[in-house]
Amino acid sequence: MQLYNTLSAEERAIMIDDAGKQRLTLSFYAYAKIQDPKKFRDDLFLAWNALDALGRIYVANEGINAQMSIPEENLEAFRATLEVYDFMKDLRLNIAVEHDDHSFLKLTIKVRDKIVADGLNDDTFDVTDIGVHLKAKEFNDILEDPNTIVVDFRNHYESEVGHFKGAITPDVETFRESLPIINEQLQNHKEDKNLVMYCTGGIRCEKASAYFKHQGFKNVYQLEGGIINYKKQLEEEGLESKFIGKNFVFDNRLGERITDDIISQCHQCGKPCDNHTNCENDGCHLLFIQCDECKSAMENCCSTECLEVIHMPLVDQVRMRTGKQVGNKVFRKGKSENLKFKHSGELPDTALAAAEKPADIRQKIKVKKVLLGKAEHYYVKAQVGLFTIENQELNTGDTILISGPTTGNQELVLEKMMVNDTVNTTAKKGDRVTFEVPFRIRLSDKIYKILD
Repeated sequence: MQLYNTLSAEERAIMIDDAGKQRLTLSFYAYAKIQDPKKFRDDLFLAWNALDALGRIYVANEGINAQMSIPEENLEAFRATLEVYDFMKDLRLNIAVEHDDHSFLKLTIKVRDKIVADGLNDDTFDVTDIGVHLKAKEFNDILEDPNTIVVDFRNHYESEVGHFKGAITPDVETFRESLPIINEQLQNHKEDKNLVMYCTGGIRCEKASAYFKHQGFKNVYQLEGGIINYKKQLEEEGLESKFIGKNFVFDNRLGERITDDIISQCHQCGKPCDNHTNCENDGCHLLFIQCDECKSAMENCCSTECLEVIHMPLVDQVRMRTGKQVGNKVFRKGKSENLKFKHSGELPDTALAAAEKPADIRQKIKVKKVLLGKAEHYYVKAQVGLFTIENQELNTGDTILISGPTTGNQELVLEKMMVNDTVNTTAKKGDRVTFEVPFRIRLSDKIYKILD
């Protein structure tokens, strides 16, 4: 039986592009008593691997915590694999605000001591005795109550790019750090205040609300489904967002936008920015905010020292890393003195700038275009797309539009191309054409020529 990944992330990315299927990014969790987490893990791997499900999943005696990517067409079959277990029947799946076919590129299911590390060793603490769940409108309403204290139970790098207005945003790097800090800070408000909490998808607040009830807090509430579900309800019900900025997510996207407000800065130059990146130096891999200009100038590095390292011979880089515990810690969040504009703790509720909305040709202007053909393949390393011309004639110098449900609408000027494996300036019906495409394309994409 195959109970582990056999493909690299790069190979999987190519397979996803070749399949050309719409994928969904989703998350879910469930607290339950699982007697044999190892068998539970193996059974899930077999069922999900057969559905081309990918993601990062933790299982423990106390339940399951999952962030995943699945083909949209397999959604109902995926639900069926959950409903085999009584504790996951009718489980809410938090569907992401934005989707990316490459949000996850491996199926990793790990057995852990706990699905959320809390640092607690108290046998009298009942994780199922939770606070009151609030839907988006109820959450908005209770925030207006002057007796409400709202707490962000995420970490500093998450709250920095987006949070609810007026929230306490602890300057912590782990969930376990925040519990005693907030408990100490609010000791005098166990009975006279509404303790309202939120996190990304709800799992941390599920445990935090139970912890604070255990500590004697009387009025404990949590945002049902976290920020992800809150955004969904805003759109469905036309509600005002009390959240400002971007929601950090733990996959390759690193964030999904909730409002157009940018409330954070590039950690290197101070320009309004809320795009996270990981330092290019594999011996550092620091998670930080970097604008496009600094990304270009610093080549994705967090410091001049790391910039020097990435230009060393690979053998020297490996030698420098030997013995250091970095490995797969993609989300290393340690702060650095090199990051002059890093902010934590008490954060602003006002925007520094507005995010640019992605161009949508169909909405902004009426464009005359003619269908040329469809995408056949995308060569990831070379950044080259292969297309079949089914209609009209294509020439170098033409402005083309590549469009698809995941790719969106991408316009570019065709500078040069290969036609049937030969350099040429004209392609006709039936020809196979390749040319550089500086973004990923999918098999569902169409190629159009924009007419004057």
